[in-house]
Amino acid sequence: MDLNLTQEDIAFREEVRQFVANALPQDIKDKVFKHQRLDNNDYIRWHRALDDHGWGAPSWPVEFGGTGWNALQKLIFEIESFKGGAPRLLPFGLSMIGPVLMKYASPEMRQRFLPRMLRIEDWWCQGYSEPGSGSDLASLKTRAEKTPEGYVVNGQKTWTTLGQYADWMFCLVRTDPDAKPQCGISMLLIDMRQPGVTVRPIKTLDGGHDVNEVWLEDVKVPYENLVGNENEGWTYAKYLLGHERTGIAGIGLCYRELQILKNLAAEVQWNGKPASQDVRMKDQISLIEADILSLEMMLLRVAADSTQGPGPQASVLKIRGSEIQQDLARLQLEVMGLNSWPYSPSWLEAGEDVFGPGHPFAAAASANYFDMRKTTIYGGTTEVQKSIIAKQILDV
Repeated sequence: MDLNLTQEDIAFREEVRQFVANALPQDIKDKVFKHQRLDNNDYIRWHRALDDHGWGAPSWPVEFGGTGWNALQKLIFEIESFKGGAPRLLPFGLSMIGPVLMKYASPEMRQRFLPRMLRIEDWWCQGYSEPGSGSDLASLKTRAEKTPEGYVVNGQKTWTTLGQYADWMFCLVRTDPDAKPQCGISMLLIDMRQPGVTVRPIKTLDGGHDVNEVWLEDVKVPYENLVGNENEGWTYAKYLLGHERTGIAGIGLCYRELQILKNLAAEVQWNGKPASQDVRMKDQISLIEADILSLEMMLLRVAADSTQGPGPQASVLKIRGSEIQQDLARLQLEVMGLNSWPYSPSWLEAGEDVFGPGHPFAAAASANYFDMRKTTIYGGTTEVQKSIIAKQILDV
């Protein structure tokens, strides 16, 4: 494929830049560039600004309310919106369950749920991992038993990102306990606002509350909320995970964090000179910029060549993207030096006037570094991704 930008591509890139500059609220932009915490309303405001412009679903085909953009346009949009300070688009609806419903759900289920994802009228969360069933997802134990009215679900899910805000969960459950592990799993859409659903926070190293555990006790799910066919949920789960892992590559995020790193290195003084003039730091910045460019080229090739949805190549993207994100956080921490070590979680809240010593960004540098440790774990650990690559690409 031709990876050079045409005049139309350049014009589109400028259109995205101008839109983000004009439509993104300044308070959200400030939070993003300072690595401060976003709340649910921040995400909703940005999603609705995009939808008002007709860009509510950048990765969706036109027939489902999307933009119909090609792979390069989607990549340009991601990079330029992140560079402009936009938060990530919530992946749970648009990038995860949305594509699954388009491919496997009934027309009635698509019509019921897909349009509401564009403006976050429904907030979605993912019910995959369980205590003891994360990397080995096929061992999940949450049960769904049949009754005349529908399923009754009992079990526990964990690491449920932003589940405290969720209206709906797409959930993997075991509907045939006697079948082989991958063969007895179904996917259900569960209303999170009903009795029997309990969400409990899990506090992370930065003091945040992004992840949760979810308890399901005699939760009722009508048969109409079964995605596709019973006991075929593993097929849908793999398809969804391919989309998730491609998104975790986070090329737009990498470019934004690279720009933050360059700005910091130009501002922060090392022995009376900008850190960017240090030979070792200059070398590390150049190397990671080359890594990001390589990731972008690989992402473009995978997106352009994929006709059946993401395959095992998504695992390659997930590994490299998550590693680069960790390296960027580490380099930001190194540039800030000792100023970045003392911090309080309160410094990550918008409007907080207390910062650490030195550069204001120092307050968030160590918290961001610790938070980025999770990128090589969620969406399937790096070790799991390497096993997928060995089996499906290398055939070993």
